[in-house]
Amino acid sequence: MKILRFLPLVALIGLLLLLMAGPGTRLGLWDFRGGFSLMRWALYLGGAGALVGVVAILIPSIRKQYLGAMLLSIAIGLMTVAPVALQVQKARSLPFIHDVTTDTVDPPQFVAVAPLRADAPNPVEYGGEEVAERQREGYPELGPLRVDHAPADVFAAAVDTAEAIGWEMVATVPAEGRIEATDTTFWFGFKDDVVIRVRAQDDGSIVDVRSKSRVGGSDIGANAARIEGYLEELSDRLER
Repeated sequence: MKILRFLPLVALIGLLLLLMAGPGTRLGLWDFRGGFSLMRWALYLGGAGALVGVVAILIPSIRKQYLGAMLLSIAIGLMTVAPVALQVQKARSLPFIHDVTTDTVDPPQFVAVAPLRADAPNPVEYGGEEVAERQREGYPELGPLRVDHAPADVFAAAVDTAEAIGWEMVATVPAEGRIEATDTTFWFGFKDDVVIRVRAQDDGSIVDVRSKSRVGGSDIGANAARIEGYLEELSDRLER
């Protein structure tokens, strides 16, 4: 059973694969599918390290001889499995969509961003009622921002907010009230595109936002969170 001495190494390899998956994708060493594959292998190796460690500890003869190694293997394995498991659980609890908007009936349209997505797996067009229905079920409270400020002032604040957040500005068209930008996710470096639409309404303005991932079937809530965060920042800026 001397092979059990190497069990922590197996779990450690899993942890290293997990830590490499995102940065390697961001640096272009492999595509996002390769990154997801590394995460899957990390889960296998980390899970094996933790599971075998637990089983081994239950056997008195092995526990007496390899307790330290087994505890180390379990700890490293859990460090690997836990974040992946949490992401999987989160993905299952949220709608399987990658295109989120505050207006599912007349979503803001991408114009300047469209050429940048020419080779992206996810098309620029909105998915229609099926996507809208999934969004309404998953994010029922997501909606536009209505303010009692003139459209020109809101548009300027909307641009400033996008720049302050750190989005890469693609286009600002005051005459159309349209702002387009790209946000790069921290870990994997995914490119998600955003279009903001500012229009006059009654004695003020209404702001709609649409955020769409270039790759992936599920965004694990990233686009909705991005929209909510942006509108909150914009609202605070307008109140200053």
